[in-house]
Amino acid sequence: MSTVCSTNFAKNGQAKLLRVGVIGVGNMGQHHTRVLSLLKDTKLVGVADINVERGLNTASKYGVRFFEEYQDLLPHVDAVCVAVPTLQHYAVGMTCLKAGVHVLMEKPIAASIAEAEFLVNTAAETNRILQVGHIERFNPAFQELSKVLKTEELLALEAHRMSPYSHRANDVSVVLDLMIHDIDLLLELVAAPVVKLTASGSSASSSGNLDYVTATLGFANGIIATLTSSKVTHKKRRSIVAHCKNSLTEADFLNNEILIHRQTTGDYVTDYGQVLYRQDGLIEKVYTSNIEPLHAELEHFVHCVGGGNKPSVGGEQALKALRLGSLIEKIALDNLAYDSVDSEFNLLNNSMLKVG
Repeated sequence: MSTVCSTNFAKNGQAKLLRVGVIGVGNMGQHHTRVLSLLKDTKLVGVADINVERGLNTASKYGVRFFEEYQDLLPHVDAVCVAVPTLQHYAVGMTCLKAGVHVLMEKPIAASIAEAEFLVNTAAETNRILQVGHIERFNPAFQELSKVLKTEELLALEAHRMSPYSHRANDVSVVLDLMIHDIDLLLELVAAPVVKLTASGSSASSSGNLDYVTATLGFANGIIATLTSSKVTHKKRRSIVAHCKNSLTEADFLNNEILIHRQTTGDYVTDYGQVLYRQDGLIEKVYTSNIEPLHAELEHFVHCVGGGNKPSVGGEQALKALRLGSLIEKIALDNLAYDSVDSEFNLLNNSMLKVG
């Protein structure tokens, strides 16, 4: 997919450092900068931000160059992490790709489906890597959950992603800010077309965007899923519960913990047949690694750029999540039933079949 590997290796066979930069050093961009400064096989060249004071402080902290105009950063790097507001994803991403620079774009891939399609097509035309920051794919708890569910008969999923109100990411609804993570995870776990969808939501802020949304989805294979996301809940929560035929599995992404609940029928009796106690249930704890998801995600990006491999969450997968997220948002806003948006469903499922 990529030709960068030919430029990232010297003639003597020794790997050269991949030159990387960060565009946008707000909350998420700060974390990208921190992790990139620690990765092996990379050289953090510089950061760009329209906030000069913030950009200079970040550049000084990591001993790199600061660029007020992100376009000036591009000739000096092989790849960038883009962590600007969602409404700017398209313009910045297109400029980077057309400049021949590989891109890790923070989620969602873009503010609209049309913009996302242009980004995906441009990445293909320019032969550049376009990875999207659906970071929960790299969460150890999700990776272990995926392994557990491969041995179970899945019946239903329920996901909760709740946060207290914040002024961060108020340019988009809670669907594109928070729920988009669980939409991506859901599509990865179920891998079947959506055939039913209902959604409702409300706004509790002056932004005009939805701040609380719940959606129920039915899939062609019979699995059902409920997603709830909130920007106005006073307790932070990140979890997925999988209801299976023979178990119930809880994945807590905040505490990096997985618990499997199984039913048992064991009776513990005396020699004379008297029941002392009965074990009604068994809880198994799955141990996970402590690797930081962002570290794993950026390592994966660097590996894909250096080796020309397709990322696990490329533009196509992110576009699939955005299509479903946009449909959920539309139904929640307009109070539509799923059968009122058949054309959108056809487009969604056609794209899922092509990508999946």
